[in-house]
Amino acid sequence: MSSHSVHVPVMYREVLQHLQLCEGLVVMDGTVGAGGHSQLIRKQLGDSGRLIGFDRDPMMLSFAAEKLPESNVTLVHSSYVDAERVLSELGVSGVDRVLLDLGLSSDQLSDRQRGFGFDAGGPLDMRFDIRHGRSAAEFLRTADESEITDVLTRFGEEPHARQIARQICRSRGQQPLETSEDLQELVRSVGSVGGRGSSFRNPATRVFQALRIAVNHELDHVEQMFTDVLPRILNPGGIVVVLTFHSLEDRIVKSAFKGSPEWQVLTKTPIEATPAEIRLNPRSRSAKLRAAKRKLP
Repeated sequence: MSSHSVHVPVMYREVLQHLQLCEGLVVMDGTVGAGGHSQLIRKQLGDSGRLIGFDRDPMMLSFAAEKLPESNVTLVHSSYVDAERVLSELGVSGVDRVLLDLGLSSDQLSDRQRGFGFDAGGPLDMRFDIRHGRSAAEFLRTADESEITDVLTRFGEEPHARQIARQICRSRGQQPLETSEDLQELVRSVGSVGGRGSSFRNPATRVFQALRIAVNHELDHVEQMFTDVLPRILNPGGIVVVLTFHSLEDRIVKSAFKGSPEWQVLTKTPIEATPAEIRLNPRSRSAKLRAAKRKLP
């Protein structure tokens, strides 16, 4: 039995409904994660369809591989922004459906070596792929006060960004921030109240979000996907479904769909998880689903 937790894919019924799947389609899961959505998608493609799954996190790909052993599934260790190159290397001229689930999985949140979650207590890393880029701890150790303030403000909308950044720079000479608990203690010492509403139960929620986005260049990837990549890989008449988990991502997706004449928006307003799903799967609480079809020429 696998050591990782059981992954419940967020809003899977709504995802499948809006993807409008049938046998023979070529589908790209740009964030395959533990394979929950992909496993359900593949079942509807039949033997004549093909599923290509991307993920930057090699740990998640290994979990997905256990669920997706079929010969018509290809798993790729890469970001979805590399899709045009990867698909060309695979001999795929275009895809009929694209799914992007931009949330973290329970496995990532609970892994003590990753630093994504509040309870993990491990190194403050936060990289999806630990082989590339600088960790959150490295960023906080080397960035100046203005850079840290900018990250916390832009990516976390943290109201106490300047005070937190100042305290980080003051304290790191004596005690660098190395673990997720170190960071939480510092935020608590500044007196941040996190934010309004139940989405911010831990005072460090906005800070963790901001650092994760910055370390992984998440918003840059979302922007690039919709500006440059999707128009080149999604066949006319093809559908893209996106799950976002905070307002910064959702604004980008909403703007991309409404700001280009090549999209027919399938969700006039974002779809949210039902109260029943939220009770069973609390991770779905902040999820928003948007879908659009690429118009025929």
